[in-house]
Formats: sequence, structure tokens, C-alpha cells
Amino acid sequence: MSVFDKAKDKAEQVIGEVKEKLGQATDNRDLENSGKADQVSGHTKEAAHTARDKVAGAVHDAKERLDNDRR
Repeated sequence: MSVFDKAKDKAEQVIGEVKEKLGQATDNRDLENSGKADQVSGHTKEAAHTARDKVAGAVHDAKERLDNDRR
């Protein structure tokens, strides 16, 4: 995951937390729920980026092992 992607995902989570708290403080359920949705979205994107990176690493390692076995 690039640093930029990680920062975007974290920012979405933080913005979501702020919106949720503001919604609670102002008794605005729509804003509160929007904040919760932003948090879930940020966490989901972060998890997807992490999984993508792990798979890419595993594929790279497997390719290297195959290349070494052929020598």
C-alpha cells in the first residue's frame, strides 16, 4: 500500500469519527450515520490495500522460488 493510499484511508476514518461525534452532539442522525459509513469505508479500503499487498508479495516470492528452482 502506498503511503498516499494509507493516508487517504486514515483521513476517511478520522473524518468519519468527527462526523459521527458532531452528529451525536447535534442530535443529527443522518450526519452520525454518514460518519459511521465513512469509518467503515476507510477501514474496508485499508484492509483491501493490505490484502492486495500481501498477495502481491506472496506471488513475488513464489515466482522467485520457481525461478531459483529452474536454475
